[in-house]
Amino acid sequence: MRRVGLAVVLALSLFTVAEAQQAPKIIQIGILSAFSPSAREDAFRRGLHDLGYIEGQNVTIRSRSAEGRFEKLPELAAELVRLNVDVIVASPTASIRAAQRATKTIPIVMALSGDPVGSGFVTSLAHPGGNITGLTSVAQELTAKRLELLKAFAPAMSRVSFLANRSTPKRFVTEIEAAGRVLGTHISPVMVEDAGELDRAFTAMAKARVEGLVAKPADLPVEQPTKFELVINLKTAKALGLTIPQSVLGRADQIIE
Repeated sequence: MRRVGLAVVLALSLFTVAEAQQAPKIIQIGILSAFSPSAREDAFRRGLHDLGYIEGQNVTIRSRSAEGRFEKLPELAAELVRLNVDVIVASPTASIRAAQRATKTIPIVMALSGDPVGSGFVTSLAHPGGNITGLTSVAQELTAKRLELLKAFAPAMSRVSFLANRSTPKRFVTEIEAAGRVLGTHISPVMVEDAGELDRAFTAMAKARVEGLVAKPADLPVEQPTKFELVINLKTAKALGLTIPQSVLGRADQIIE
């Protein structure tokens, strides 16, 4: 999360320069999340601390969480705008969209976005335009790779469900369906609005007798990950009755036995 902290610092640089000749200002950072605060938020706070932003001294953090109730996000985003925070950190896609609709002037930093261009958060990764920048997970490029690895674990698998939020760009669904056709696997998209629909979703998948599940938990350039690691837990694989092919083990960065 240090990268997110750095993005926030860059987004705030305009305020720092503009007020250099005035009394020190305590910066207000708003955090808008669809889910309960987690270790990621703790890591974000530590990242800010490492960059010289200390709570109670030169920064105040206003955290707002929808606790899994996505319908609350517009109200929470509007509240942060009323508080006149200097920057909003938002994640995931539904939170970013709520912040985007709430303000066109307050800088918004995406802590996580699968497809910021396709979602309409930024014009391009290199030149976002508007008031949104941040990080992207490159989920689009990894969609087919996840299915490929899942198929390698269970070659006989023929039916796979793709669990995603309804705010997920249609491109993801289209691309995983295309990857499924190449691998001879039928893809069944299961779309949910919030955590309250998960029980229904898993019941539907059980009735459809699917054999696998892909779950898919916006001029500052949007940053992308530069390194990916494949970690294989052999103990979990054994408990599930899976035999990991040697070809997959050879590609692993870490093997947990």
